Amino acid sequence: MVERKNGPKLPKQQLAILAVARFAEPLALTSVFPYLPEMIKSFGVDKNEVARWAGFTGSVFSLSQSFTAVLWGRASDKFGRKPIILTGLLSTMFCFLLWGMSTSLPMALTARAIMGGGNGNVGIIRTMVAELVPQKELQPVAFSLMPLTWSIGSVFGPIFGGFFARPVDQYPSLFGNSVFFKKYPFALPNFVACGFFFISFMTGLLFLKETLESKRDKPDWGLQLGEKLASKLRRRPSPRRRKTRRLSYVDDEASAPLLAARTARIAADAKQPSMAEVFTDQTIINLVSYTFLTLHSVTYDQVLPVFLNYPRQIPDETNTHLPFKFSGGFGIGSDRIGSLYTLYGFCCGVVQFLLFPFLCRRYGAVVCYRASAMVFPIIYILTPYTALVQDDTARYVCLITLMLVKGFVVIIGFPCTTIMLTNSASSLRILGTLNGFATTFAAVGRAIGPAIAGAIFTRGVDRGYMIAPWWSMALVATIGAVPSWFIVEGDGPSGGSNANYEDDDEEDDEDEDGTLVPNSDDDESDAATAAAPGGYGTIARRRRGEDRAGAAVDPRDVKHGTPNIPAIKLDSPRPSSAAS
Repeated sequence: MVERKNGPKLPKQQLAILAVARFAEPLALTSVFPYLPEMIKSFGVDKNEVARWAGFTGSVFSLSQSFTAVLWGRASDKFGRKPIILTGLLSTMFCFLLWGMSTSLPMALTARAIMGGGNGNVGIIRTMVAELVPQKELQPVAFSLMPLTWSIGSVFGPIFGGFFARPVDQYPSLFGNSVFFKKYPFALPNFVACGFFFISFMTGLLFLKETLESKRDKPDWGLQLGEKLASKLRRRPSPRRRKTRRLSYVDDEASAPLLAARTARIAADAKQPSMAEVFTDQTIINLVSYTFLTLHSVTYDQVLPVFLNYPRQIPDETNTHLPFKFSGGFGIGSDRIGSLYTLYGFCCGVVQFLLFPFLCRRYGAVVCYRASAMVFPIIYILTPYTALVQDDTARYVCLITLMLVKGFVVIIGFPCTTIMLTNSASSLRILGTLNGFATTFAAVGRAIGPAIAGAIFTRGVDRGYMIAPWWSMALVATIGAVPSWFIVEGDGPSGGSNANYEDDDEEDDEDEDGTLVPNSDDDESDAATAAAPGGYGTIARRRRGEDRAGAAVDPRDVKHGTPNIPAIKLDSPRPSSAAS
């Protein structure tokens, strides 16, 4: 998206740091998909029961997350976004170690339960993006960044999940004599995942800024340490050439009203939002839509590896009666499943980066979401029939085509629900709690979906009906598409801006020898105005030579910030040019 020179800009550095902090989770979670069926089998589970327990494993994670997501959201509203995100990263990192070294089904389920309950980062990161980028014209790009990060993580996760699982069997020359990896055949990919979690944790600790209004001015020793480390890597400016900004009476005049405004906002933000503020008609409809989308799309991703790992069946008159009765899967192992998911994730990333912002800007989030919601049932109905194709190449082409279409509509659907949910909120003050509830309801969907689909898969293949879980998902997706027709895109939450999060390279100018120098007065005045009531709309009006009422303002007063323009108070309307 092209940003206007004088308009609002994306806080690119903070969004990038947030993306790095987010990257480890999709990478680690998708690394499980290729080897999950084999891991369940290694616990002594019968092949016909693998789908049930694989689904239950995912359900335990999501069910546990649903119990704690609101608590994490409220904790982030009270203690700040950053400490809660760092806590979630550490908790998940240690739980992956426990998961990788699981030797029994109860141990694996316990690890997944603790993992889900100890991490509420999905909703909190979404809240941080909303606080960083409240401008609707920038939201398609900003809200597509985290799904893009998920897509990139989804590319690499299945690669090392399939590549590093069972290293003794796959690489006997390197690990054939390893007693540890013989006992824990699925530990290695989780060790690699923990390395990425550590990088994410340190990046967030050192460079991520707090976005909660009431905590922004609190001392942050991690950020201070990060600034010291970063300053060591920068070239020190020559004292002879260093420039400083002129101080004058303008500074006091420009900053005086902002202090009162900021103090008032901080006091308002400290109050816990009521449930009536959180649950309006539109937020409820958006939460229902998001829950259904999560339920069937995540269920598909968890059932698909089991379907791919299930043994092939040659159709004949004894086991196949089309169009409903047939069984059999693809009969492939974790390495090939990992390759399929890698291709799937790569294509999702391309769609996310190239197509989603354009489509969302052109047609709007609501229209894009409705279109994607209508495609899901078709994909789910067709998926099991790919196993009936006897030619190997044609079979994989059919499967990959459906996977890519599904990935396309998922990549469109999830960012759109995030934008619609954010814009349905009345204030930034409630976003932490609202996204906490969104994470809870989505976690309930993720818990119910895989568990029920796994049980239906088991009962269906026992009776020769492979279509059973897929058509069940299609029915759920059809029901989930109905609320989308009642969504009205809102104007977005009020009460925040990203003025404090402009990129450092946009806050500071650079002279000819590379020395960083502070901005001029008019840039600081713009940043200050963005934080004041009216935000970027006030900046745009000033640059057009208008005040809030549309009357002309002397451009010289605006540029130099002279005290001819009275201070703006929270409890009084902006004075007209006649008053000045």
